[in-house]
Amino acid sequence: MTERKILNNSGCIESSAGGLVINVTVQPRASKKRVVGIFNGTVKIAITAPPVDGKANTQVIAMLAKFFELPKTAVFLKSGHRSRQKRFLLKGLTKDSAEELFVAKAGGDK
Repeated sequence: MTERKILNNSGCIESSAGGLVINVTVQPRASKKRVVGIFNGTVKIAITAPPVDGKANTQVIAMLAKFFELPKTAVFLKSGHRSRQKRFLLKGLTKDSAEELFVAKAGGDK
């Protein structure tokens, strides 16, 4: 049986110096915070915060840190500060460890 590579095969992540870059689609003002799954080559994340004054970005950073078991200081918003489409640098994370955490916590390709 071959191991599923959901994040790696979807184009959501790429290796970078010191970590991993992840493409995210944000759904602000959702009823609850959660990682929805893979959506058009990005990881879709629903958050309760409104997209005002950086509140949404702050909540996404906190969610990514918790989901991938990193300190908040290891998550950096690279691009998309005012967009639903964002790119984050997750320092100290590898593709394999991100894949394992995603499959375990999000259940794979929901």
